[in-house]
Amino acid sequence: SMVERGAFDDMKELERLRLNRNQLHTLPELLFQNNQVLSRLDLSENFIQAIPRKAFRGATDLRNLQLDKNHISCIEDGAFRALRGLEVLTLNNNNITSIPVSSFNHMPKLRTFRLHSNHLFCDCHLAWLSQWLRQRPTIGLFTQCAAPAQLRGLNVAEIQKNEFSCSGQTDSARAQLCSLSSGSCPAMCTCSNGIVDCRGKGLTAIPANLPETMTEIRLELNGIKSIPPGTFSPYKKLRRIDLSNNQISEIAPDAFQGLRSLNSLVLYGNKITELPKGVFGGLFALQLLLLNANKINCVRADAFQDLQNLSLLSLYDNKIQSLAKGTFASLRAIQTLHLAQNPFICDCNLKWLADFLRANPVETSGARCASPRRLANKRIGQIKSKKFRCSAKEQYFIPGTEDYQLNSECNSDVICPSKCRCESNVVECSNLKLTKIPERIPQSTAELRLHNNEISVLEATGIFKKLPHLKKINLSNNKVSEIEDGAFEGASSVSELHLTVNQLESVRSGMFRGLDGLRTLMLRNNRISCIHNDSFTGLRNVRLLSLYDNQISIIAPGAFDTLQSLSTLNLLANPFNCNCQLAWLGDWLRKRKIVTGNPRCQNPDFLRQIPLQDVAFPDFRCEEGQEETSCIPRPQCPQECTCLDTVVRCSNKHLKALPKGIPKNVTELYLDGNQFTQVPGQLSTFKYLQLVDLSNNKISSLSNSSFTNMSQLTTLILSYNSLQCIPPLAFEGLRSLRLLSLHGNDISSLPEGIFADVTSLSHLAIGANPLYCSCNLRWLSSWVKTGYKEPGIARCTGPPDMEGKLLLTTPAKKFECQGERCPCCLALLSGTGQGEWDTVLWHPPCSHLSLFPQGRDCEVALSGCSSNPCANGGTCQPQEGEGAGFRCLCPVGFEGLSCLTASDPCKEHSCENGGSCVPSATNYTCLCPTRYTGDFCEQLLDFCSAELNPCQHGSTCISTSHGPRCECVAGYVGSNCSEDFDDCQDHRCQNNARCLDEVNGYSCLCTEGYSGQLCEMPPRAAGQPGVCEQAECQNGAPCVERGARALCQCLPGFGGPKCEKLLSVNFVDRDTYLQFTDLQDWPRANITLQVSTAEGNGILLYNGDSDHMAVELYQGHVRVSYDPGTHPSSAIYSAETINDGQFHTVELVTFDQMVNLSIDGGSPMTMDNSGKHYTLNSEAPLYVGGMPVDVNSAAFRLWQLLNGTSFHG
Repeated sequence: SMVERGAFDDMKELERLRLNRNQLHTLPELLFQNNQVLSRLDLSENFIQAIPRKAFRGATDLRNLQLDKNHISCIEDGAFRALRGLEVLTLNNNNITSIPVSSFNHMPKLRTFRLHSNHLFCDCHLAWLSQWLRQRPTIGLFTQCAAPAQLRGLNVAEIQKNEFSCSGQTDSARAQLCSLSSGSCPAMCTCSNGIVDCRGKGLTAIPANLPETMTEIRLELNGIKSIPPGTFSPYKKLRRIDLSNNQISEIAPDAFQGLRSLNSLVLYGNKITELPKGVFGGLFALQLLLLNANKINCVRADAFQDLQNLSLLSLYDNKIQSLAKGTFASLRAIQTLHLAQNPFICDCNLKWLADFLRANPVETSGARCASPRRLANKRIGQIKSKKFRCSAKEQYFIPGTEDYQLNSECNSDVICPSKCRCESNVVECSNLKLTKIPERIPQSTAELRLHNNEISVLEATGIFKKLPHLKKINLSNNKVSEIEDGAFEGASSVSELHLTVNQLESVRSGMFRGLDGLRTLMLRNNRISCIHNDSFTGLRNVRLLSLYDNQISIIAPGAFDTLQSLSTLNLLANPFNCNCQLAWLGDWLRKRKIVTGNPRCQNPDFLRQIPLQDVAFPDFRCEEGQEETSCIPRPQCPQECTCLDTVVRCSNKHLKALPKGIPKNVTELYLDGNQFTQVPGQLSTFKYLQLVDLSNNKISSLSNSSFTNMSQLTTLILSYNSLQCIPPLAFEGLRSLRLLSLHGNDISSLPEGIFADVTSLSHLAIGANPLYCSCNLRWLSSWVKTGYKEPGIARCTGPPDMEGKLLLTTPAKKFECQGERCPCCLALLSGTGQGEWDTVLWHPPCSHLSLFPQGRDCEVALSGCSSNPCANGGTCQPQEGEGAGFRCLCPVGFEGLSCLTASDPCKEHSCENGGSCVPSATNYTCLCPTRYTGDFCEQLLDFCSAELNPCQHGSTCISTSHGPRCECVAGYVGSNCSEDFDDCQDHRCQNNARCLDEVNGYSCLCTEGYSGQLCEMPPRAAGQPGVCEQAECQNGAPCVERGARALCQCLPGFGGPKCEKLLSVNFVDRDTYLQFTDLQDWPRANITLQVSTAEGNGILLYNGDSDHMAVELYQGHVRVSYDPGTHPSSAIYSAETINDGQFHTVELVTFDQMVNLSIDGGSPMTMDNSGKHYTLNSEAPLYVGGMPVDVNSAAFRLWQLLNGTSFHG
């Protein structure tokens, strides 16, 4: 939240600095004075309120500066003066009202400049900016005025100099340059006597850099949505804050911190659902707190603990069901308390409140119970204490709020989602065919199981912001193909995320934004084809990442660098293309040693199945032209558009239909300057839209469903189209709409009640339309006069005596009807679904007209497509001739005359081999029988693959059309060879011997005295020696009698008839070794070792004195170093590793100065030393598996052996 001056002084070589997405409020001067090579600085998405004059002093090489999405309202004169090399500057989405003259004139290299989405006050002080932008037509696009009213919404570059006007004293304050020493009055507000008045100014954010001496601020009747951290903390003299009647839903816990003089806080008429912990802390002087008419369901017990002087508290008209005991205990001065119009549950938990109200008769609004039924509608303060009880026989929920239950923290926690099971903080919602994550999940949830469902898109709904205790999310075995950026926002406590077996084709960091505490990320069995540098940015705590079994062929260098804690990485079962672009990965895997198994190359052919980390760097080669291909993040943006976060611009692209690929979380969509003839039906799928610009198209009509599902829309621009007819319900449901532009159309009248739902509308642009101002528009005249919703531009064109008069200023009584014919309009008959038309008549003179009228006097026939009869994005084609009908060309998934009927995609499905067709919205999927797979069940399952092979005990699997068939090895039977055949069924044991079944055989347990393999030998006579007594088994081998002969059973490592030969040595102790002396013909020899070990390092063979030969294990590879007296010594490595616990053959052929090494009979590697012809000393012993300590230390010192560890295996 704060960076102190001098923080970067020691980083003199710093070139790039990203401080975006933090909570910075201020920018100290001279912060970058010692960073002279700094070229890129990102400060976007903070809470910065002002840019000081010396903020960037010293950063003379800065080329890219991003300041967008802050709260900047003040830019001091000269703030950018030192930045002469600047190429990119973003200031969009701030609260800027004015900019000092010539602030950008000294930037000759500027190629990207953004200033849109601000609150520019276009008076005489901003005239310079218009000329500056006109001289640079490719930058600063969409920079628009927010005030004064007559210029609102116009592009700054298109306004003429004489239109930037100043008059009187009100503009003198705006002429003052903003200064950071004491703050200044916002351009759209008035300030006098310590009061800052910003009422009803259309503000969406609280202005910054306000006068520090103000005592009262009035911000009611605006569109403010949140109170950010520390918003009011700098204004220590504040005594009253009024934020009533806004759209506030979020309040930072420290929003009012330090306001010790505050005595009135007015927050009624907002959308507050919860009071953050400690939000009123330290407000010891507060006397009035109005929280009525919100949606509060959570009041913590300590919410008001510092408000000892509060005399009036209103919680009237909220969603409070219960209050914790002691909530009002600290309100010693309370005189008036309003609690009515809350759905109180009067159970045993609320008994204390009744007692409190009887002892303190301060509740004057008549708070009543809503539940249980026996107490419903009774005043809480008048109910006897014994009536407040908790009983299993009563229902305590309120109808309509069944999904809430009590909890200790906030008295409201959501109960288990429908059809799910909830136990011990685990929510089990698997195998329910869910298509999206349930909207309400208990706040205490620690593990969320959503596997085996049909979820295809993870939407950014903010659901995880409400689950602070969540640790694990399982979304495996779904159909997830897209994760919207920010879908996991708020999930910082989650440590495990499982997305195994889904349909993801790419990953980008925005998908995982919010998962700051994630430690395990499972992405197995998806369709990911490449990993780029932005795939996992921000996941600094991830320890285990599995990308097993995807389609990954390339990974960009540095793709895993941001995973600072990564300790296990699974890249197996991917078709890696081992060309020059993957050369970095082999070296990286060898150094990090965190990869599971050996990921192998698929291409090129000569490297197929070779582990990446075993391929030498020069072997990662590219053919000519291959160097260009790379893995870049797949843009979540249509190719016809440009996207910046959630803002999508598709302007002037000759579009006739909405482009595919628009992000689902888009908030601003610019479609102006295209060829649309109707409002795209798909718009209703983008439920987060706040701004839609459809100006300068060819739209001729609207329907009642044009803007459905757009409850968050605040700005709708339909100017410069061909609109003539707007049905009465066209804007139904747009309750957040604040600005509607219908400017420059052919509208002559509007039906009364058309704006009934648009309760937040504060600006209607309806100028440049042929308004027919008869009695039928009298309602509109009265409506725009309340709140000055129309800025005084719209004029009447008829009747004749009203021509040229302003809609805003002409008295309503002048809007009269003289019996003349009047304009009429067309609307689609609701409910018919058959494309029938009806004439909507504004008053009786139109009643005699036939169907399809148009024009001011309804004299022109209208096209059958005029009112958009084709639903669901269908294209309307008018029919020629009398009767003027129409024909709809329906999109995929719909049919019928008006495209209202959902078609059945399974009518002509291509499912093969008995697959069942399962329809979806626009397509179908095939549900395959057990033996088949593939999109259309066209492939026979490989039952003998490693995952499906049922055959056990080394039996052979054969895949048939009826399933797998197992050919068992000797000794096993059964369908999957799992049963051991009882060989004793036909045994030949004699003399009452007992048969013991073994794998593929049996043995006989003889009765006393009998011997032999089948117990066929009778007892011997007394004194007669047994055959084993005569045998001479050596090296501890036991003897067993087999008929008339003795058999020595050799211990491991020994062989021969009497176990007299040493075959292998088991090296257990670390100081064990074998020593051979008297080596004949050395160093001409052929030495073969069979080695089994799981260790990576160890001595296999050593011979040396003044010269040496050493064979050692190093990281699992066999390393041979040889120096027959010629320095420096040479070495060769085996490409294979042999430390897998299996036996491997290491063959060494030495002939004077030449050495050949071969592993498991493979191609030999040769080393031939040059120089003088010396040979090794044949008198020095040959050590196997280790060596004495003194020899070891000498060898390590003289010959720089890589390790002196004894062999273990």
